[in-house]
Amino acid sequence: MKILADENITDVVRLFGPYGDVSICSGREIDAARLADVDVLLVRSITRVDEQLLADSRVTFVGSATIGTDHIDGEYLRSHNIRFAYAPGCNANAVVQYVIAVLCSSVSAWRDKTVGIIGCGNVGSRLLRCLQGLGLKCKVYDPFLDASQCPVLVDFAEVMAADIICVHTPLTREGRFPTYHMFDQTVLKNLNSGTVLINAGRGAVVDNKALLNVLSSNPSLQVVLDVWEDEPDINLALLDKVLMGTPHIAGHSFEGKLRGTEMLLEGFCRWNNQAEPVFNRHGDTQSLQLNEPVSLESAVLEVYNPVRDSEEMIRALNACTSNVGECFDALRRNYSQRWEFSHFDLEGITDKEVETALKELGFQVNQSGEASPGL
Repeated sequence: MKILADENITDVVRLFGPYGDVSICSGREIDAARLADVDVLLVRSITRVDEQLLADSRVTFVGSATIGTDHIDGEYLRSHNIRFAYAPGCNANAVVQYVIAVLCSSVSAWRDKTVGIIGCGNVGSRLLRCLQGLGLKCKVYDPFLDASQCPVLVDFAEVMAADIICVHTPLTREGRFPTYHMFDQTVLKNLNSGTVLINAGRGAVVDNKALLNVLSSNPSLQVVLDVWEDEPDINLALLDKVLMGTPHIAGHSFEGKLRGTEMLLEGFCRWNNQAEPVFNRHGDTQSLQLNEPVSLESAVLEVYNPVRDSEEMIRALNACTSNVGECFDALRRNYSQRWEFSHFDLEGITDKEVETALKELGFQVNQSGEASPGL
């Protein structure tokens, strides 16, 4: 069995190697010619999988190590009896932790603000639980849920009035509630002064041209973009205007990427009538000594500070002498390994409230001193 995989799928050769001959290449280099003798195709979001790619191939299984499927022509796969598997929720923890790190690094008094969450699926629901666990007031807009499923459900107008708005919807262009350009010129212009808008979902949910126009006239709007319209050829003028910009890496934790590959292998084994694979998901933790005084913010930023990713992106793209898209892809491809909060065993925390909050975020805390009551 011949397997072709995107080279950036974590541990794909190790995990799929026992089942076939695995070849890897850049996701942007996957084309019809490469698929001539391929049975299994494993991709990420940068590869469009449709009739044009697959028509002359013998591919019978497609896996996407992503939480979204807007790059997949599902109808074509179904009509040609091609099995499909993907990895919903694989990197949800990483995206939630990215948002928390953004708030810790760049939004003052964020724990006193109201957060609006657009889309309450795998990522949005985990973000909601996390923020509520920290005591924040939250509102959710998701037209596919009702109040029995989400007690803090509100309409679109009300969620737009939140101090911080986090976007976690899939990208859809059809149906009753399409999300393509959900944040258009009108919606963006009507956001309250000082609103923080964070998009770590899908780039085209926010109309990037309209956003650039609005930011030019309303600099009080604070925008954080991890996803961009027309990736990888992003708008450098928009990068210059946002509070923070990162190269679609919110979900790029080691654990999240590995979970994505494992979920594809599970789907592959079901399709191929193989025994269900067994994974060892209990990796070693890393002890981290923190110096007092320790706050939730200082602990989070000791582990991961997205400002560094933003600064690196600005430096790299502004210095890019070739194609901006190639430089954007290089930032993603060469992204430093990032661990989720659960990887860290924190030491040196004596404030009980801080300890409780950090445990809520998923950290392990080694109580090394007498806890103070906190404030």
